[in-house]
Amino acid sequence: MADSYVCSGATLRCTMGTNQGSLTVLPIHRTDLTGKPMANISDHVPMVNLGSFGRCCSLAFPATAAATAANQGVLTPAPCMHNTPMPWLPGKLDYLVDGFPALLKSDHCQCMWGGTISIVDDGQKDTGSADMSKKPRKNFK
Repeated sequence: MADSYVCSGATLRCTMGTNQGSLTVLPIHRTDLTGKPMANISDHVPMVNLGSFGRCCSLAFPATAAATAANQGVLTPAPCMHNTPMPWLPGKLDYLVDGFPALLKSDHCQCMWGGTISIVDDGQKDTGSADMSKKPRKNFK
């Protein structure tokens, strides 16, 4: 299966979340992909780039651990407040978007609470088969 570049509006999944989330790429990136800002590996900031994943099921998350303890050991997921201090990995190292490697659908991001965030849908309007030898068009405004 071919890999693809990722843009704003991509659908995300966390292994510890109860819902899917979405990726928001701020319009400061000057490279567009199917009319949307293209993502790079630095687009991992909680509640800026990464939306909530519903409720967090990880006992490493203090709120879930406290709620579970208060419920006499029965797992009680708390509202997701992910913590992603590291960028998406590995990225497309030979194509930079605003100085950072482009984000690919196969990349992942690790949450400090134990979840692994992956990309379910790349957010492109018309994906088709991706040809990684072609570079997206720069769109300066």
